[in-house]
Amino acid sequence: MFAFCTDPDTLPQWQWFACYLTSGTHLAFYWSFVVVMILLALAAPAALVMGLGGALLMRARFAPLRWLGQGYTAIVRGVPDIVFFLFVPIAVGQGIEALLHQVRCPHWDMPIWQGNDFIVCPEARVPPRGSPSWVRDLYGFSLAVLAFAVVFGAFVGNTLHGAMRAVPRAQMETAEAYGMTRGQAMRRVLLPQMWIYALPGLSNIWMILIKATPLLFLLGIQDIVYWARELGGAKTSRYTYPHPDWRVWYFLAVLVFYLAVTWASQIFFERLTRRVGRGLATAESARA
Repeated sequence: MFAFCTDPDTLPQWQWFACYLTSGTHLAFYWSFVVVMILLALAAPAALVMGLGGALLMRARFAPLRWLGQGYTAIVRGVPDIVFFLFVPIAVGQGIEALLHQVRCPHWDMPIWQGNDFIVCPEARVPPRGSPSWVRDLYGFSLAVLAFAVVFGAFVGNTLHGAMRAVPRAQMETAEAYGMTRGQAMRRVLLPQMWIYALPGLSNIWMILIKATPLLFLLGIQDIVYWARELGGAKTSRYTYPHPDWRVWYFLAVLVFYLAVTWASQIFFERLTRRVGRGLATAESARA
């Protein structure tokens, strides 16, 4: 980045570090922190929406819908997370390509499954061949957000379902006695009050979501932990700025980052719990 970053052997110590910390790989390392925060900002509300949908399905009177909600939460919660993190992007990606293959290549006379290979026509490839790298990165990141939403949405759904059941049934019966429909009572009575019961569980799921972000590496995204390992390892002469094994310092920086995020999250949830609990006679609001 700097003009004096030509021969590292001739640089004073401060200039050597200035050049080293502003190299292209380090800029990618810094950007990976932003990627993690973007993932959290997108995956959390997506998981909340999927979880709310799953919780409402589990309360449905129509049995098939109720079974669908119960099956979603039970299957995802019962299978190791890493399986779904790998399964969802592959299944969704191949599903999209299979549909595009049927639409764009109707005269294709070969099966798309040929042994262990999944082969579609070039027009059905997603992203298209020759796409810029940012398009491929955006596509992969979108699948990663979807995988996180599916996995953590099941845990959110189970938490919200328990919170809905914690709201006294008498309040729903009173609302219906005043002429509200079941849907109106749910929107005006049940949903506003369930959050005080759900927030402790949701805060735990949020913390686990933060801790799960290093799994981005499994989805082909170079995350913080990947770069900390690569940059911190002992460098040889094929690197521009060689150094001994500095992984402890890089992972210390990652540790500080995650501790800062979780500490800020804890403060946020404590304040949110106090705000949501105003006017509600619950043990949580009393302690707040």
